[in-house]
Amino acid sequence: MKPAPHLSLLLALHACVLPATCAIAQNYPNKSVRIVVPYPAGGPIDMMTRPLAQKLSESMGNPVVVDNRGGANGIIGTDNVAKSAPDGYSLVVASSGGFAIGPHVYAKLPFDVFKDFAAVSLFVTAPELLAVYPALPVHDVKELVALARAKPNQLNFGSSGTGSTPHLAGEMLKSAAAIRMVHVPYKGMGPATMDLIAGQLQLVFADLPVLVEQVRGGKLRALAVGTPQRSAALPEVPTMAESGFPQVEAYNWYALFAPAGTPGPVIQRLSAEVVKVMNHPDMKKFTQGMGADAAGSTPEELSGLHRREYDKWSRVVKAAGVIAE
Repeated sequence: MKPAPHLSLLLALHACVLPATCAIAQNYPNKSVRIVVPYPAGGPIDMMTRPLAQKLSESMGNPVVVDNRGGANGIIGTDNVAKSAPDGYSLVVASSGGFAIGPHVYAKLPFDVFKDFAAVSLFVTAPELLAVYPALPVHDVKELVALARAKPNQLNFGSSGTGSTPHLAGEMLKSAAAIRMVHVPYKGMGPATMDLIAGQLQLVFADLPVLVEQVRGGKLRALAVGTPQRSAALPEVPTMAESGFPQVEAYNWYALFAPAGTPGPVIQRLSAEVVKVMNHPDMKKFTQGMGADAAGSTPEELSGLHRREYDKWSRVVKAAGVIAE
């Protein structure tokens, strides 16, 4: 049985052997904590992080601010934190795209996602949602696959870019169902979603928060989610496993990481605070309304998830022969 978050913190503090480390942990935080979102303001990761920062500010009695540093598909902001002081005052929001997929599709990154970062806590998971243009004559995944087999390379699926989670979810489906479709990469899911609504695309995979309002409003038809369980945001939509394709397990996750070398007791304090905040009914209600699920984890649990996701997406990238543009 795992100790409660507050007990974990006490144990970590008592485990201090270096006076300087103990002093840092006991006084932490005594200035603003910066959470870098390595993407522009207004996207799903930004929208999920801001309420977290606000609740952490209230919980820790100290300002926690969001710092948007977009550019190079998240690489610029992530690198900024990798090179920041390991004192607990600079954190980065990592996602499956940046920390589990990116290292496999980019020939060279200025940081190592394992060596240069310390896991803090998971805080949100979001299914990849398979949605289609409403006029497409399919109402479930099996009908979509049958249509794709009857019309090889005539269905276009969009994504937020080559090597993105939506792109690789589509590649997973192509492989699992032995179908051929044409991938159309966009610079973000916004324009891809607009083209899907307009009928320029036939289908997409996307983080559920990106599409949930269009599905609820009848502008798109949802076929399945890529998580093992159905989403509370769209409980009527089956999983890919229920649809006959358990191999297609695709979801995004948002988590906090700190620079490597950040004192263990500080990591434990932050992790415990995130778990407490994300268990608050207000945060659970907010994330569900956005089409995602509130989460929280120990640093060890996040490290395990990161490694599993890294290895899973490595296999998908290699099988599909994906290289970032």
